[in-house]
Amino acid sequence: MKTIGLLGGMSWESTALYYRLINEAVRERLGGLHSARIAMISVDFQEVETLQGQGDWDQAGIVLSKDARRIEAAGAHLLLICTNTMHKVAPAVESALRIPLLHIADATARRIQDLGMNTVGLLGTRFTMEQDFYRGRLEDRHGLRVIVPPEEDRDLVHRVIYEELCMGTIKESSRDAFLKVMDRMRQQGVEAVIEGCTEIVLLVKQEHTDIPLLDTTAIHAQEAVTAALA
Repeated sequence: MKTIGLLGGMSWESTALYYRLINEAVRERLGGLHSARIAMISVDFQEVETLQGQGDWDQAGIVLSKDARRIEAAGAHLLLICTNTMHKVAPAVESALRIPLLHIADATARRIQDLGMNTVGLLGTRFTMEQDFYRGRLEDRHGLRVIVPPEEDRDLVHRVIYEELCMGTIKESSRDAFLKVMDRMRQQGVEAVIEGCTEIVLLVKQEHTDIPLLDTTAIHAQEAVTAALA
């Protein structure tokens, strides 16, 4: 079994999901008392969020690259950045490593294609919804049609992620608001909605809607286990 590297803490709420999902998947596939071999560094999200707010993505890339190298030095055979938004600096992290980086957008795109879908909605932080590093990768590399909500809905989603979900706060009113956003996206023809922030699954689960949801945290974790056991 290969050792999975986890670069987490952005936020630790979603990183805890990664840890649980990866270990559950290994136990399910191997049985017995098997668990995953994991090397993890959990960063201080306040420092990263400050760089996000300043738009200093170069420095953010330097910070995460240093910790990624430490994970590699600890024996990891592959690396996951345990957040959608910070894949903005994935090229910088990838160039600092000798081990492969499993990109969350690529894993998600493969799942969408396996499901026979083409048009998907994307929810996430404002960075993920509006910038090209994620949406553009889905469209240009994988040929998908990606729809994001209008500005007012993007502001709502971004605010709930940072002010509530990253703080471990779950509000019924916010869930209802997200479901309305998803319904409006369905009216635009989306076949499924990408939960393109690893915290969104804490708020909206498949049981809350009949719109197919693509849980990027679970998809990324499953792909890591497949690679580790290959």
